[in-house]
Amino acid sequence: MFELAESDPELSKEEAGPLEDELRTALLKAQYARLQQKNCALLIVIAGIDGAGKGATVCMLNEWMDARHIHTLAFDPPSASEQGRPWLWRYWKNLPAKGKTGIVFGSWYRPLLQEAARKKPRQKRLLALSRAVREFESTLAQNGVQVVKLWYHLSRQAQSDRTEKLLSDPDTAWQVRPEDLKVKKKFPRLRDAGALAISLTHEAHAPWAVIPAADTQMREISTGQVILAALRKRRIAPRQPISQADTATLESPAPSLDNLDYSARLGEDEYDKLLPEWQGRLARLVRHKKFAQTPVVLVFEGQDAAGKGGTIRRITHALDPRQFRAIPISAPSTEELTRPYLWRFWRDLPAPGHISIFDRSWYGRVLVERVEKYATETEWQRAYEEINQFESQLLASGTVVLKFWLAISKEEQLERFRAREDSPFKSFKITPEDWRNRKQWDAYTKATNDMFKYTSTQACPWHVVSANDKPHARVAVLQQVVKALENALDLD
Repeated sequence: MFELAESDPELSKEEAGPLEDELRTALLKAQYARLQQKNCALLIVIAGIDGAGKGATVCMLNEWMDARHIHTLAFDPPSASEQGRPWLWRYWKNLPAKGKTGIVFGSWYRPLLQEAARKKPRQKRLLALSRAVREFESTLAQNGVQVVKLWYHLSRQAQSDRTEKLLSDPDTAWQVRPEDLKVKKKFPRLRDAGALAISLTHEAHAPWAVIPAADTQMREISTGQVILAALRKRRIAPRQPISQADTATLESPAPSLDNLDYSARLGEDEYDKLLPEWQGRLARLVRHKKFAQTPVVLVFEGQDAAGKGGTIRRITHALDPRQFRAIPISAPSTEELTRPYLWRFWRDLPAPGHISIFDRSWYGRVLVERVEKYATETEWQRAYEEINQFESQLLASGTVVLKFWLAISKEEQLERFRAREDSPFKSFKITPEDWRNRKQWDAYTKATNDMFKYTSTQACPWHVVSANDKPHARVAVLQQVVKALENALDLD
């Protein structure tokens, strides 16, 4: 395990003065160079022993650098609304844009450090938390976010002396928080917790730097030097590329479009009976008191003209408009392109008691972006595992996730395209882009089958629905949603 030294190195004001002047100039130049390049964001994680001057250091960084391009992100313990979402949600949605710098207080290390500081840490939870942190930081590193983590450390005696000194002066006593006063008693355990967290999560692409914090000058100069080196450093991607999903987690056999039966049909009378029946069951479920604790994500993918919009409307007909958001996904905006790929989807996750319905989704990276070469081969290949991690975190937080692929044959698509062109009410639905995509039918089929192969997991499988007959597809989807919710709410 990593060890934290008990010594408290110092730096005199005479020594620090010239170093500070040089550092401040260099930091500004490096910050402006990063802003001009706009190819990478810098995320600085602030952690360490309470009472080590972390807050003062953040103020110093905002003073030494251009604060207009620094986002200080302070996270208290999760609120009630935040507890209802995946634990990484609030960090994802606040990521800085490329070129910017984020300073993170109260980071995603809070749960790991709290577990490590227990009298008897639970090893299984420690490993799960450290793995989630490494996966998160690996995804960030692969997607244009450089992470540097600073651990502020000082000896037990130095921490006690600093706290007493601050308390002795009314002008500085406010800086001492209740938790600072408890550190002395628990110091060995807190020190060892930090050392363990560093050992479990130190990576070349997301390194830890231990900052001596007993002496103000040493703390400030050491911090500036580490951040300057990070700003000047070329971003490091994870040493091992993120692999495709562990085959042990995959649904076997995976769905395939190659052997799908498109013959399913519903007669008009049967459809008129079943549709309101299943809509009624859905309406009762989302108004049940247990549903108030359940977030739901519905994902709809499929070929052009497969009937996604019509199916979504049959679902929303049973919902209270205050409960759901239907989110159409198109090409990313300029703002979205400055963040990691999954950022815009994290922002639209539902709170408990709400439903987010995605018309197209994060799977665009392994479908349209792959086929049309908007994403590099490296980007779309690693996206399988990034997506699986994303969905695993949703499921772990209690979110119900259902993924539907509405499938139509090539012949049925052609018939629908022509019908749209001939209809004054639907002609807006057919565009030259649709005809161009149709020419890539085989490429999209290959990409879709690969998507099923690598992302249809036992916990979050793909539901492939024959949609040549729209009534059949609509009822089949409603049935699946209702059954999944009944299971999640533990209702018979």
